[in-house]
Amino acid sequence: MKKFEGMSNQEFYTYAKTRIPGGTQLLSKRPEQYAPDQWPNYSVRNKGCESWDLEGNHYYDMTTNGVGACLLGFADPDVTKAVVDRVQNGSMSSLNAPEEVYLAERLCEIHPWAENVRFARTGGETCSVAIRIARATTGRDLVAICGYHGWHDWYIAANLGDKDGLEGQLLPGLKPAGVPKHLRGSALTFYYGDTAAFDEIMAEYGDRLACVIMEPIRDDMPDESILNFLRHIREETKKNGTLMIFDEITIGWRMNFGGSHLMLGITPDIATFAKALGNGHPIGAVIGTREAMDGAQDAFISSTYWTEAVGPTAALATLKKMEEVRVWEKVCETGRRAQKDWNELAAKHGLDIECSGAPCLAHFNFNEYSLELKTLYTVLMLKEGFLGSTGLYPTLAHTPEIMDLHKAAVDKVFGKIAEIIKAGGKETILEAIGGPVCFTGFKRLIK
Repeated sequence: MKKFEGMSNQEFYTYAKTRIPGGTQLLSKRPEQYAPDQWPNYSVRNKGCESWDLEGNHYYDMTTNGVGACLLGFADPDVTKAVVDRVQNGSMSSLNAPEEVYLAERLCEIHPWAENVRFARTGGETCSVAIRIARATTGRDLVAICGYHGWHDWYIAANLGDKDGLEGQLLPGLKPAGVPKHLRGSALTFYYGDTAAFDEIMAEYGDRLACVIMEPIRDDMPDESILNFLRHIREETKKNGTLMIFDEITIGWRMNFGGSHLMLGITPDIATFAKALGNGHPIGAVIGTREAMDGAQDAFISSTYWTEAVGPTAALATLKKMEEVRVWEKVCETGRRAQKDWNELAAKHGLDIECSGAPCLAHFNFNEYSLELKTLYTVLMLKEGFLGSTGLYPTLAHTPEIMDLHKAAVDKVFGKIAEIIKAGGKETILEAIGGPVCFTGFKRLIK
């Protein structure tokens, strides 16, 4: 549109906020989460792990690579070819797409415990479908929550109480504005690893509890105590007739081929997938035992665009390539390389950082001036041609050559940060940022 010609990244985003409440469709893509007034905001071309912004600037993406959606890299040629072929043959009609049956069969082959599958197109709605099915199957209303599972009413209802029930689950500040108040008490929260809190929920609400939904792995590989925690939940839910749902939307396919629960040896009643399943094309899946999924026969769960063919076509091509190249091994190797580089370079320049997370979801934190240094790191990495933050979701496209370039950039940036800290601490850091410090969690944006 001519109206937008010649606008800079920042001018374009400033205008966008006058038309789009909240500025973007996804909190994780708000530039305020990275470097307010400096993050490039929009891309017009993406390939592998590279992006080009509105102003023609080129960047290597060393952040989440599509918020975890593109495990094979942006615009993977094999997935793209399958999708383009299907689009050229028409991806929507009055009849159903056979690819959804092919995909259902493939997911059940990968997860032999599962017998039924329903599809959606986004992670949040996929979890909502799973909750609807669990409630319909059990005839119960209450849901126990551990972790982050989307934006829908059933989830945000946990914040309708006297305290923020979702505080510490991943995103602080999620207000229940717009969520019906009569849902108060329908969502009960407990923290990962807190067996006592889970047992309290079971003791008080067990006969009304439809399901427990949680991520089997969020950041680190579970140790024996966490495995015992997960096994305990599995045993208690079975005894109680409560369905156990594993949300594999973030971790699925990154550590192994399939859901991470296959590695852990803990079988849920239902599991949910999205993100990497379609490598950037919308597709979500709810898989489960026939008994657990029985409620889907009675519940009304239906949407026009769940029937288009691009989603399942992309997923089939993605699964094929992920298995062929053993992508989970490659991304874990890349993540370990990133963690090693961060640690070595921080030690070289005398910076106090802490690396953590499974290699496929690698991240680090500055142990002093955390938000300020995170913002400064991002600003300085942008100048080196990298979308950089304190977390990296590696992809197949992060080749050793690109990781070499990344290491050289981090070396340079860590050196500059060390000099800035020595020059005067927090005040010099803020001056070097040259703009606002990044946000954490959800905040209302001021135009």
